This record gives sequence, C-alpha cells and structure tokens, in this order.
Amino acid sequence: MDLTHRLVEVFRAVMRTGHVTRAAELLHTSQPTVSRELARLEQVLGLVLFERVKGRLRPTAQAQVLLEEVDRSYEGLERIAATAFNLRDAGAVRLQVACLPALAHALLPRAVALYRQRRPTAAVALVPLESPQLEGTLTEQRHDLGLIEQREPPPGCELSTLLVADEVCVLPPGHALAGRRLITPADLAGQSFISLAPTDPYRQQVDAVFAQAGVVRQLQLETPSALSVCALVRQGLGVAIVNPLTALEMAASQALQVRPFSVSIPFHLGKVLPQWRPAHPLRAEFEQALAAAVEELRVQLARLG
Repeated sequence: MDLTHRLVEVFRAVMRTGHVTRAAELLHTSQPTVSRELARLEQVLGLVLFERVKGRLRPTAQAQVLLEEVDRSYEGLERIAATAFNLRDAGAVRLQVACLPALAHALLPRAVALYRQRRPTAAVALVPLESPQLEGTLTEQRHDLGLIEQREPPPGCELSTLLVADEVCVLPPGHALAGRRLITPADLAGQSFISLAPTDPYRQQVDAVFAQAGVVRQLQLETPSALSVCALVRQGLGVAIVNPLTALEMAASQALQVRPFSVSIPFHLGKVLPQWRPAHPLRAEFEQALAAAVEELRVQLARLG
C-alpha cells in the first residue's frame, strides 16, 4: 500500500482542526472515512500517529514532526500556486533590462517612470554591467532587452540604433568658460581636464581631437566612469567631455554647466533584443516608453545648441 496525497491531506486536516469531525467537514467527507484514512496512513508508514484517549485522538510526537514536514511541502505548493496566479498578470513577470552603469542613472529611470504610468504594478529589473560582460550576458539570452554603445550586435541578438548624439563639455559652476555657447579645443588649452580611462574608446577619440588641434591640457585626473568624471568636475577640479546622457542628468541635480563641443564625437546608443529568448509580454510597451524618454532627451539636447 502506497502513501498518497489524499492520506497526507486527511492527516493535515485532522492535525489542523484537532478533531475528526471538523476535519471531515473541511474535506467534505464523512467522519468514518477520515478515521479509516488515518488508520490506513498509520499502516502505510508503520507509525502510531495518534493515541486514542476516551474516544478522542491525541497526536504523538511522531505526528508533530511529520506535520512540520507536511507543512513545508504545502508551503511549496502554495508558492507554486501563487506564482501561477501572478502569471495571469503579464506585469508580474519581471522585465530584465541590461545596460551600462551610466544608463541605469540616466535615461532608463525616466523610461521606467513612463512605463509605470501605463503599467503601475509592472515589475522591472535594471541590471547595470560593464562591457564586455554586458554583451556576454546578452549573448547568453539572460535579459529581455539591453542597451549598449557598440555598433555591432552581440551574437544571437538584434541591434537597432536608439540614439546618436555628440559628446558635450561639462564645466563646474562659475567657470570662466560658462559664458560661451560653444566650446572649442582651443578654449581648453591649459585647462585641468578630467579624462576617462586610457582604454576607453571615447577617451581615445577626445585625445585624438586635441592632438590634431595641437592643444595641450593638464591631464592629472582620470576615472573610468562618466558619472565620476562629472562628480570631479562638480568639485571644481577641472573640465571634461562626456556623453550627453550623463552630462544632462548630472547637470539637473548638481548644477553642472553643459555646453556643446565644436568637434563632433558621436555617442552611439543601441537597443539590443535577444533572438532566442521568449519575448516578455510587455516588452513592446517598455520599448515605447524608452523611445519616449529618448525623444525627451533629444529635445533637451536641441536646447543646448
């Protein structure tokens, strides 16, 4: 004779109600049936689970230990049921968005805000990763959507251009160049200049511009993040050229001065979609919110000019 879910269900009902009659009512069956099923359970397990005292059942220590294990299994089933129930609502399935760290600070928060206006209970996870780990996880199809600077798609992904905008110059509050509408390489001659890391492709493009113009800057400070570049500029430690997304976000909260740079250094932002991962049911709606956030950014950039 095998242990069945029905026998376990009867045992749990009796333990929880403390009475055969109430357990029978809970299970919509008869008292004799519950008593018979309990006797069968004890036979199957080879355990005495209840002592019969004056016509009533008293759980043994073995029954109490068994109940703890039964409850754990029921908790697992309840979690499964809750998950299945939540899956009826597409918003309960978390949308995974991978991006460079700077984009988790600039652009994506606005996109999420616009998305949640339409889907107030939608679940979103922003996963900031540095390149090339970012491209690697997208290749592994671990995210529903990604934002990258590369111009070629990671393997197994589709890439579309989301934004192309020139890098901009950031100045500390009250800087002598803040009165200019456009900053040229010659304007920054002799200035303390805060750079990105030497291996950063944008750093290499910026250095090439100044080398070609024959302009010498003071290059004592460097950091791998556009966010930290702007933070150093805010402290009055120098000027810099960074991507426009980070520049505008930091300027809004930290009173940096942002000015166009006379030499075009395009900043490329691409949207990556995995080819083999099943599409999230609300991904298209998030893409619409992302496009709206990018359009707002374009308007801000146009005002700089």
